[in-house]
Amino acid sequence: MNIREIAKRARVSSATVSRTINRHPSVQPQLAKRVWRIVEELGYFPSTQARALVSGRSRIFGLIVSEITNPFFPEIVHVFEETAVKHNYEILVTSTVHDPERMKTSARRMLEHRVEGVAVMTFGMEESLLDDLKLRNVPLVFVDVGPPRARVSNIRIDYLHGIRQAVQHLAALRHEKIAFITGPLTLKSALARKDAFVRSMNEIGMAADPELIVEGDHTPEGGEEAFSKLLSLRLRPSAILCSNDMTAIGVMRKCYSDKIVVPRDLSVIGFDNIHLSQYILPPLTTIEMAQTELVRLVFQALWHDVQREIPNLKGTEYVLKTSFVLRDSTAMNPGKGRS
Repeated sequence: MNIREIAKRARVSSATVSRTINRHPSVQPQLAKRVWRIVEELGYFPSTQARALVSGRSRIFGLIVSEITNPFFPEIVHVFEETAVKHNYEILVTSTVHDPERMKTSARRMLEHRVEGVAVMTFGMEESLLDDLKLRNVPLVFVDVGPPRARVSNIRIDYLHGIRQAVQHLAALRHEKIAFITGPLTLKSALARKDAFVRSMNEIGMAADPELIVEGDHTPEGGEEAFSKLLSLRLRPSAILCSNDMTAIGVMRKCYSDKIVVPRDLSVIGFDNIHLSQYILPPLTTIEMAQTELVRLVFQALWHDVQREIPNLKGTEYVLKTSFVLRDSTAMNPGKGRS
């Protein structure tokens, strides 16, 4: 089955069928309706590559994430795909697993498939993409690290808002020894969350103790290891704020094995508000970086850049504010530190 057969049955020209399938506005509505009826009757599926060659548009957006095993990212992919389908787009997803070579391969795949724009949600290594993609005039969206450049949008995360709420909550519960487990400090997003914690502590007159700031790696295993270091201190923390929910889950797993009761003995707060966080026991108090809103901003940025004939030479910035989500993993401090 091909375009010529559809044109013959719909009693229109092959050019009209081609324009209809590519949703060109010049086709009269009644003709387009007739063509689509024949397409559905015959079960015709147009070649994506052929359509791209004819129309100059692939109607594909690329999405590059760090690691698909982290529950934060499947939720991002799910919402991004749902949004794309509503706008008659497909998505091409690749995962870098924090490997620079995989990042280069991801960029190459995007170019091979003639994507119209790329959302880069890796929270690290983004700069290596710019040289490959900027010369092709491909619109890009980054989180926190987008440079001021034409066809580059940046989604700036307001980490401070949610972290400040979390720190104030712990202070209201009379916690004085508050620890923070960071993400890998090679990531700008991890540094931003750490800086927001230090600033929030200073704002309430409780200077962050450097001994209570321990680097993790955003995995449950990393959370367990970082918490073990905190447990070795002479004065243990009575509360821990984690750079993501997976780290907090690791902390709570270590608490279970060491018979430390959350939140009676230790208050724990995560970050991201992944779907899983409300189902662990006790349900995790966390800081929400709403995936649905994040994806909405990312898709909006790509969509606007694709439609825009004259690009904004300094790029475009969008802001996503974090917020505090109170559940059951925090409680009043039973004492001032634990010897």
